Amino acid sequence: MSLESEVVLPGGAVLPGVLPGALRAELIAFRRDLHMHPELGNQEFRTTAAIKERLEKAGLKPRVLSVGTGLVCDIGVAGEQWDGGPSMLALRADIDGLPIPDTKSECPYRSTVPDRAHACGHDVHTTVVLGAGLVLAELHKQGLLPRPVRLIFQPAEEVLPGGAADVIGCGALEGVGAIVAVHCDPRVDAGKIGLREGPITSACDRLEIALAGPGGHTARPHLTTDLVTAAARVVTDVPALVGRRFDSRSGLAITWGRVESGHAPNVIPQHAELSGTVRCLDIEAWRTAPDVVVAAIDEVANLHRAKSEINYVRGVPPVVNEPGVTELLRDAMIARRGVESVEGTEQSLGGEDFSWYLQHVPGAMARLGVRTPGERHVRDLHQGDFDVDESAITVGVELFTAAALVNGLR
Repeated sequence: MSLESEVVLPGGAVLPGVLPGALRAELIAFRRDLHMHPELGNQEFRTTAAIKERLEKAGLKPRVLSVGTGLVCDIGVAGEQWDGGPSMLALRADIDGLPIPDTKSECPYRSTVPDRAHACGHDVHTTVVLGAGLVLAELHKQGLLPRPVRLIFQPAEEVLPGGAADVIGCGALEGVGAIVAVHCDPRVDAGKIGLREGPITSACDRLEIALAGPGGHTARPHLTTDLVTAAARVVTDVPALVGRRFDSRSGLAITWGRVESGHAPNVIPQHAELSGTVRCLDIEAWRTAPDVVVAAIDEVANLHRAKSEINYVRGVPPVVNEPGVTELLRDAMIARRGVESVEGTEQSLGGEDFSWYLQHVPGAMARLGVRTPGERHVRDLHQGDFDVDESAITVGVELFTAAALVNGLR
């Protein structure tokens, strides 16, 4: 693999070019193959095998995680694993798909798996880290990699509380000094990234509620628990009640995704089920959210004489970008693509289990622009028609490659 178009960094250091045409074409084909064969969390066996095969072809020694899917691969270490030398920069990708149908009817690489789609861009994230790994492996052979790099291909990001905990438990952060990631952003043009110091995503938990009562006839609601009304009051009153028990700047929001109860119009049911999410911008408010939310649900349910069983599932804290690592990504992107290639971005209410890595090591996530410049229609994440401008793959590889080299020059 010959590397093209050298870039001179501030201070005179030379950054080798990346992505010759053949590799660009290969990575697009690899991404499309993943897109056609999405796999859900902890079931990514085909995806794991494809990544492993390509890394081994490059002379690397990837290690499949003990959980069965996902893998890590070190570049620039003396043996197969880190030996206590310089700390590594980790590049993380998530590899799982979503349980939704692919609705891109005219797309030649649409999903071939019913009710499964790569509708969040994980196929792009995976391809970017793979591509960066291939380039960095070649630079290492040429003696141009200043410090070791670890590739982390993580399973089950879409499954709360996320596969990151399993990856960490497998020792994937041993020897890592900093970690970086990208997430596709359909509101940012391809060729650019969005960066923000501090919180860039939000905390996200899952809420599951079962309400129960004796049931009865709709002619006599006063003699029983009017369970449908109780469920309706939980839906409307709990978010408002909780909102008055937190500082509004915490951005805590409860949103319902499912409400089920009853089978007949004249029968008051005995059971009702509700589920939704709790999202929060502020990590301190997130830590106290379970107690406050559960108390509010009990309060409303008791008012309507309904018994409640509450399963509050801890999800993920906010991703909080460390300033130094954020600046590393900024320097890397500017070195490759110029000042205009970096723009600011707002904190979103989306959740991301990359946050768990940042409880252990400093790191940062960038928003990778995937919108074709000039396109007005935005294909949002988690929608069946989601797709990307594939030139973003080259941008992501250049970003991570430059970050590894700039990191070594600091």
